[in-house]
Amino acid sequence: MTRFENAFANGPALVCFITGGDGDTAANLDALVAGGADVIELGMPFTDPMADGPAIQEANLRSLAKGTRTSDIFRIAADFRQRHPQVPLVLMGYANPMTVRGPEWFAQECAKAGVDGVICVDIPSEEDASLGPALRDSGVSLIRLATPTTDAVRLPKVLEGSSGFLYYVSVAGITGMQQAAQGSIEDAVAQLKAASDIPVAVGFGVRTPEQAAAIARVADGVVVGSAFVDIVKQHGDAAPGPLQEYTATLAQAVHAAR
Repeated sequence: MTRFENAFANGPALVCFITGGDGDTAANLDALVAGGADVIELGMPFTDPMADGPAIQEANLRSLAKGTRTSDIFRIAADFRQRHPQVPLVLMGYANPMTVRGPEWFAQECAKAGVDGVICVDIPSEEDASLGPALRDSGVSLIRLATPTTDAVRLPKVLEGSSGFLYYVSVAGITGMQQAAQGSIEDAVAQLKAASDIPVAVGFGVRTPEQAAAIARVADGVVVGSAFVDIVKQHGDAAPGPLQEYTATLAQAVHAAR
């Protein structure tokens, strides 16, 4: 089984996001795992993160101000893989850093670093050729995004060539600002699961254990990002402790749905 298959095998998984290069990233990643994260998303800092709200935008700027480069992200990823051989690791970001040296270079670096999957926010499924084939040839999952505006006509194209899990963006907006009504999430997840066997993880706006538990009862995974980034901003290099404590509360809520 792949690391993704293992992560989702026993019921809903907690997927945790932080921005690479923001704070003590290695220690923060370790804290997420210690708190019970099942899948890690590592954000690649970018100057124009169009899908992200203020919290992650600011994290990108903090990371870039420290001089974080793509090579640093791969080093962080490779070191994480050595410390945590079983935890799936996803790079999440935007097309420019992923394609500027060519998709084959990026895909090969992902494979070398032990990265399991990639979420590229601004390459739609219609432009799969610009990154998808290179990732698949290197054994790296391309994780696609579905949204409330993904209709039945477009969904098959979104699912084509996707693996690992499907990330359902529950609101038509930016990260961290609002959460969709539970009823709309349940309807959307049911439609997605009827169309594919790929696990469905739901994110955008999830902050509390109660929200996470409600989603976990209908989805295969729950994605939390901005709340973690806020903790890193608030605590700086002292963030690992609060991150682990907060992760544990979410993990308990999500895993209880098993």
